[in-house]
Amino acid sequence: MKPLNLTEKILLDHLVDGKELPVPGTVIKIRVDEAFTQDATGTMTMLQLEAMGVKQVKPLSVNFVDHSMLQMGFENPDDHEYLKTVSQKLGIVYSPAGTGICHFLNMENFVKPGMTGVGADSHTVNAGGCGAIYMGAGGYDVALAMATGEYSLPMPKVVKVNLTGALKPGVMAMDVILKMLEINGVKGGKGVIFEYAGPGVTSLSLTERATITNMGAEMGATTSIFPSDERTKEFLESRGRGQDYKSLAADEGAAYANVIDIDLSALEPLIAIYPSPGNVEKVSARAGAKIHQVSVGSCTNSSYENIASFAELLKGKRVVVDTLLYPGSRAVAMQLAEAGYMTSLYASGVRIQENGCGACIGQGGSPVSKGISLRTFNRNFPKRSGTPDAEVHLVSPLVAAASALTGVITAPQGDVSFKQQPVMLDTASFLKPLPQAEAEKVQVIRGPNIMALPDFAPLPAKLEGEILLKLGDNISTDDIQPAGKFLPLRSNVKEYAMRATFNQVDPSFSKRACEHRDADGHGIIVGRENYGQGSSREHAALCPRWLGVRAVVTTQFARIHVANLVNFGIVPLTFANASDYDKLGQGDKVSIDVSNLEGDIFLEVNGEKLPLKPAFEPGDVETLKGGGALPLFKATYKG
Repeated sequence: MKPLNLTEKILLDHLVDGKELPVPGTVIKIRVDEAFTQDATGTMTMLQLEAMGVKQVKPLSVNFVDHSMLQMGFENPDDHEYLKTVSQKLGIVYSPAGTGICHFLNMENFVKPGMTGVGADSHTVNAGGCGAIYMGAGGYDVALAMATGEYSLPMPKVVKVNLTGALKPGVMAMDVILKMLEINGVKGGKGVIFEYAGPGVTSLSLTERATITNMGAEMGATTSIFPSDERTKEFLESRGRGQDYKSLAADEGAAYANVIDIDLSALEPLIAIYPSPGNVEKVSARAGAKIHQVSVGSCTNSSYENIASFAELLKGKRVVVDTLLYPGSRAVAMQLAEAGYMTSLYASGVRIQENGCGACIGQGGSPVSKGISLRTFNRNFPKRSGTPDAEVHLVSPLVAAASALTGVITAPQGDVSFKQQPVMLDTASFLKPLPQAEAEKVQVIRGPNIMALPDFAPLPAKLEGEILLKLGDNISTDDIQPAGKFLPLRSNVKEYAMRATFNQVDPSFSKRACEHRDADGHGIIVGRENYGQGSSREHAALCPRWLGVRAVVTTQFARIHVANLVNFGIVPLTFANASDYDKLGQGDKVSIDVSNLEGDIFLEVNGEKLPLKPAFEPGDVETLKGGGALPLFKATYKG
């Protein structure tokens, strides 16, 4: 038998059909060991699960509340109550607000080496730090995984990242993943699983590994993974989960599509400059630039090790700019408190926030107008912070600490040693599934903001309408369907669509699209490279579909967004000739014959026929013709 890499071993072990993995790009179906959501995606996922007629989920399933925790009105509390009661009804673990960030909690409590999983959040890939293959997906695909215990994806290429050396003082795991972004850019990981290996791996703790796999999402990667070794065992045993450990690594001589070499000892502090995680420079090149805010945490950098390092550098000193901290979990916050770091952080002038996503998702923590914010987060897209003209740069916790003390971008100097403190456990916060007999008696509570899923018509034979928007490269889901202050609308498709869709790009979009839809026109969106990058939020497909968008034509899509478009009956297409993008303008009257999605497809405009290629898989044709995935599932689901 040929030597296998770690990715191949895990995928082979979870294949639903067959005993061999196909060539990259071929769709495979795998068994999933876990499926989860967070509250910004969870309400829609649960509504879909209920609409499917599912009585009990099959794999381990969890609903985490970590995104929209500001209770400034009834919407968020009502959504949380819905998530709690529907979880009890369907056999899902429920993690209430304040327990912590989904990806961090998941690795603390549920992920085991060798597992597979999907989550309705693009940073689900965080679990790769624990030797598991976890992927972000749209809410419908997560609902389907909960219902069936299976998930389909194109077989990825596997790229080895060979790590040598060890990090120098002042350099952190964040600098490793920023180096990867410098090498690969924000779309270089599409169709790829990055598999970390080499002698440098053993120098990295599990939480450092998770920081690295977490931001693989920013390269567009399917996921990333580290081997499971003594450092993995150390982490699991510290949490009373030693029985979950098993050793996993690639075979000697395993094949890879490519190899990237990184010498950890050669790295220095790096910074991703607004407005993209891919704009990576050395901190030294930006040293001395004025800042207005520092924010530490997010699913990328909110471990005890990260925050204790941050606290040590601040100890006995006072920050000179607005400085916010979001611990990754209640367990981390308690560990910091036991070590005395909470007291020292308060004494340093740090504003300690709730254990959750907070400023990363635009829920509080917005910087001043035209402000510069340094954040240890994973994204710095335009307007994501909630302040339209602010700029966000991404850095490690040590760069954040050094800069908070000076008020300018500053590289940390010297070594920082933090206090070792026993792990604290917080498993009592989870609401565990009920026995099925009790679960059947649970009354699911729906607040007035929770709107039933809309019904969408099947795909007509011909799409006739106009180009509602012509966009450029790297349009993110934050551009399409912004989060922040709009997140409380996530359970109400109509309100979310009318008030938020593309409003940061063109405030007139929703009104124009609605009028076009009501006049029986089909809306078309045109874009370029990496359309739909960023989060997994399916509202970026669902809300445009509600507004009458029936096709998106680009030169290239981000992976998760294609699946979301298909799930809601929007046809994703790419230009056969990239230069044809220049022949189209916003407002152009166009038509696309979609009567045969397996044949030749053309966009007709101004008397010219521009050839298009499907961005969807052959297996998606039936879904698109039926108007989306939910109608098809309801027609075929046997329970």
